[in-house]
Parts: sequence; C-alpha cells; structure tokens
Amino acid sequence: MKRLVVALALVLATGAGPGRAEVGEIRVTRQPSIIYLATVLMEEQKLVEKHAAAAGVPGLKASWVTFTSGGASTDALLSGNVDLVTSGVTNLVLLWARTRGQVKAVSAASGLPMLLVTRNPAVKTLKDFSENDRIAVPTVKVSSQAILLAMALEQLYGAGGHTKLDPLMVQLGHPEAMLALGSQAHEVDSHFSAPPYQEEELRMPGVHSVLDSSDVVGGPVTNAVVFAHAKFHDANPKAVAAFVAALEDANAQIAADKRRAAETYLAVTKEKYPLDEVVRMLEAKNVVFSTRPENTFKLAAFMAKVGIVKEAPQSWRDYFFPETHNGPGS
Repeated sequence: MKRLVVALALVLATGAGPGRAEVGEIRVTRQPSIIYLATVLMEEQKLVEKHAAAAGVPGLKASWVTFTSGGASTDALLSGNVDLVTSGVTNLVLLWARTRGQVKAVSAASGLPMLLVTRNPAVKTLKDFSENDRIAVPTVKVSSQAILLAMALEQLYGAGGHTKLDPLMVQLGHPEAMLALGSQAHEVDSHFSAPPYQEEELRMPGVHSVLDSSDVVGGPVTNAVVFAHAKFHDANPKAVAAFVAALEDANAQIAADKRRAAETYLAVTKEKYPLDEVVRMLEAKNVVFSTRPENTFKLAAFMAKVGIVKEAPQSWRDYFFPETHNGPGS
C-alpha cells in the first residue's frame, strides 16, 4: 500500500499517466507579415479549436498575440507568458542552444523570399553600402534577415566578412521600418524586409532591391517556424498535435485557393494592399507554406560557425521535436 501511495504521488508530481489534463488555452505569437498568413487563417476560422475537439481536447482555446520582433517573442516564451512562438528559424536556434535543447520546433510554417531594399541610389550591391547608410532589421544580429545578410557578406568577402555591415544595422519592426524608409528625413534608408512590406516599399520613388534571400541559400528558406519549451510540449501532446493539424489545414487552404486566403488576410489584418498584389506574392517563386523545413540548417550551421551559438547542430532534426523527424526537411 505504501508503495502504491508513493507511485501515485510521483504520477501526480510529474503530470504523467493517462488521466493527465492538458491546458485549456494555448497562447501563440506571430509577427506582422504575410509570412504568417497560415496563423491568420487559423485564428479567423478557429482551426486549433476545431482540430483539438476532434483529437479529444474539447474546449481548447487558442489566444493570439502579435509582436513586432522575434526577440520580444522569445522573451515572452522564456518568461512563460506564451506557449508557442511563431518566428524566424534563427530565433529558434538561439533558444535551442541557450536552453540546451529544451526549446525546439513543433513545425515549420512558411517561407517567402525576403528582399533587402534601399532608397540610396548609390547602393547597387552590398559593396556600395557606406557608413552613412542604416539598414533596418527585425532584430539586430540574430533575426533571419540579419543572419542572411551576414551569410551574403561572407560569400562576398570571405571568412570574417560577415560583420562588415554590423555598424549599419538598426532594429525596427517591419511596419516601422517601412515608414522610416518612406521618410527622406529618417536615418534608415534601407530595410531587409518581408512580404508584403517589401512590395509596398518597391513602389516608393527611388527604392530598389539589393539582395534576395533565395539567392543567399540557393532556393526557398523557411522563415517562420513554431517552437515551444519541452515542458509545455511534453505535457500537452494532444494540444500540440491539434495545433500542427490546424497549421496543415491552413496551409492546404492556401495551396487550394490563394485568392480566398489573401482576401481573409486583408480582412483580418486591415492592411491596405491590393488583393491582386497579395495573390501575386503567394504565387511567386520560392514561396512555401509547409510544415516541412526548407534550408533551415544552412542558417543554423552558419550561426554556429561564426560563434553566434556555441553548440553546433548536426542536422535540422536536432532543433525539431521527434514527431517531425520521419518527414523530409533541411
């Protein structure tokens, strides 16, 4: 009897056992950009709630919060204020390394080409930037844009060249960076952007593209992944699985009817972009809405190579939870 009481106490303490209750609410982050279109559909159609009910977790609620930078999202995750973060793969790799593998991805989400644009007519290539320029990125040094820029600089200048433009980087969310770029009085004259902001920026007088993220990695690159702490992931397998199922549902809808997905995006976000332009963004080359990671390991390996993270992953599977490992990825 004594052993039974001890065993029961251990079960209650660890949360193990078949009777374990899962959370009633999942708190999820995203950032501004059509990169996060699938999450907009998930919220608008309550897809998490739908798939949770089907999986035996009735009453589960998904609460959504928007941050303008990945740094703010990851801080919220580490402080326990959110459960799932939808952000760039570089933020995932940073937390994976910092927590010794306790933070991992539950799924990839999407990948859209990102453009470095400028209003400086003298800047045609990366070599043309000078100390007078300022380049806005979502998070200095560690955002996907900052890492891709560093990778491009190393390709151009060789080992050690990746920091050449560090003094020019300024941290701004995409909406704020777009406003800065449009003001001749603002010091920020360049922006490593993201859809749909880069398309709006390219319509500004004198603004042109300098670099495409697809050229840096040689194809599409996942720039939105969903990640969580192992403590939450392990305690809520049904809720996490329902979230991933909802994400796959949203991605399938985007593939089946891009115009309808674009209409929903504009209606929910209230952004004032022409519908046809948003549809063109979704139909562009190297656009992927998939739970399969694309070219994430190139970014992770580079981060380890230049010392941004101390521990080098051996493959993309190192920073994804095990249930993703049987599928393809990179």
